[in-house]
Amino acid sequence: MVKNQIDFKSIEKKWGKFWEKEKIYKFDSKSKKKIFSIDTPPPTVSGKMHIGHAFSYTQEDFIARFWRMKGLNVFYPFGTDDNGLATIRLIEKEKNIKGFDMGREEFVRLVLETLQKELRPKYIEDWKKLGMSCDWDIFYTTMDKHCQRISQRSFIQLYKMGREYRVEGPAIWCPECRTAIAQVEMNDEKKETNLVYIEVKTEDDENLTFATTRPELYPSCVGMSVNPNDKRYNKYVGKKVIMPLTNERITITSDEIVDPNYGTGIVYFCSSGDAQFWDWETRHPVKDKIYILNFDGTLNEKAGKYKGLTIEQTRKQVVKDLKGLGAIKKIEPILNNLNVHERCGTAVEYMVSKQWFIKYIDLKKEMLQWGRKLNWHPNHMRVRYDNWVKGLKWDWCISRQRFYGIPIPVWYCKRCNEVILPEEKQLPVDPLKDKPLKKCKCGSDEFIPERDVLDTWATSSLTPQITIELMPKSIQ
Repeated sequence: MVKNQIDFKSIEKKWGKFWEKEKIYKFDSKSKKKIFSIDTPPPTVSGKMHIGHAFSYTQEDFIARFWRMKGLNVFYPFGTDDNGLATIRLIEKEKNIKGFDMGREEFVRLVLETLQKELRPKYIEDWKKLGMSCDWDIFYTTMDKHCQRISQRSFIQLYKMGREYRVEGPAIWCPECRTAIAQVEMNDEKKETNLVYIEVKTEDDENLTFATTRPELYPSCVGMSVNPNDKRYNKYVGKKVIMPLTNERITITSDEIVDPNYGTGIVYFCSSGDAQFWDWETRHPVKDKIYILNFDGTLNEKAGKYKGLTIEQTRKQVVKDLKGLGAIKKIEPILNNLNVHERCGTAVEYMVSKQWFIKYIDLKKEMLQWGRKLNWHPNHMRVRYDNWVKGLKWDWCISRQRFYGIPIPVWYCKRCNEVILPEEKQLPVDPLKDKPLKKCKCGSDEFIPERDVLDTWATSSLTPQITIELMPKSIQ
C-alpha cells in the first residue's frame, strides 16, 4: 500500500456499522419536528446491484441527507420488490429450472427459500454498502404478509368502486413468460425482418399484391383493407379475393388505418397476434375469428398443417409454401419496430383470454391534471409523463398466469358465477387454500378459486400505504 493512501474499504465498513448500530438515520415517530417523507421505490431483487441502481438511488439519498441536515424528521424506509416476473426469471436462471415444469407449491417454496437464504441478504447488504441513509427498521418485502394484505385490500376496494372488471378479450401476451402483461411492460425494439409481398386473385381473376411482415399469421387471415383515399384500389372495395394455400374468400374493405405508402397499400388482418386487428375489427366486425396461437407461442389445430410449429418455424414454412405456389412476388429486408416484453425481450402477441383489468383509460384527462399539480425536477419530466399518459390505449391488465405472486382474492360461485370477495379480516387469503366465510347470495357454498396472481405493480404501487402502516397509528 502506498504511504498515506486511504483504505476506503475499511473506513466505509467501519462507519456503515456505526450508523446502523447507533441508529443515526432512524425515523423518530414521536418527534414533533416537521416530517419530510420519501416514497422509496423498492428495487427489484434482480441478482446484483448495477450502475443504474447506484445512480438513481444516490440522488434520492442526497435529498434525504439535505433535509435531515435542515432539521426535518426524515421518513426514509426501504423495501425490496421480490414479487413478479423479474424474480421468477432470476430463480429459473439461477436454478436452471422452469416454473411451469414444477408443481405450484414446490416452485413457490423454492422461490421463497432462495430469496430468504441466498439472494435477499446479499442484495440488501449491497444497498447498505452504497451508504444509503435509510431507516432499515422500516423494512418490507412485496411478498410478505403485510404487503399481501394491503395489496388484496386495494383490489377489493377498487372492485367495490367499479374500477375493476374481468373480461374475456384481447390481452398483451408474452409467449416466453406465458402470461398476460400490461402496456407499460412493453419496450419498442428495432429488429431486422422481411416484408413479404404476396399475390392473390380477385373473384374477377385480377391479380392484387399485399405486403406483410407476419406471414406466419396467414392461416388466421379474416380481412383485407385499403385506404379510402387510395384511388388505385377504389374499384376493388366490396369485392373478394381468393387466398392461396387456404382458398379462403376475403372481402376487401376500406379503412383509414391503412397507410397507402406502406408496402403496396393493401393490408391483411389476422385474428391472432395482431394489435392492429383489434382496432380494425371494431369497424369491420368478424363473426368467425380464427385463433391459431397457443399461449406458449406454438400453433394449434386451426393452423392446419402448421399445428405444433413455433412462430418462427411457421413463418419460414408459410413463405416456402407460398413460393411453391408462385404467390411470393418479392421479399424485402426491412428494419421493423416491434413491441417486446421488457423482462425477456420476446415479441408480444395479442391473445384472447380472461383477465382482470383496472379501469383507468377514462381518467386520462384527470391524470394530466394531477401531473400539473406536482413540482417536477427537472421540469421536462412532466412532458415525458404527459406523453406516457396520452399514449395509454388499454386499461391496466393486472392478472398474471404464474404460480408465484400475490393471489387475486376472488372466488366464483359454482352455481351462478357470482364474484365472491373475502372479508377484510381474512386477508391475506389464498383462494386455492382458503374458503369464503359466507355462502353466495344464491345460497350455494361451492366455489371455484381464482388461480391467477396480481401484477407486481399492483403491490409496489402501494408503497405509501405499505410503509405508513408499518408506523404507529398516531402518525398514520
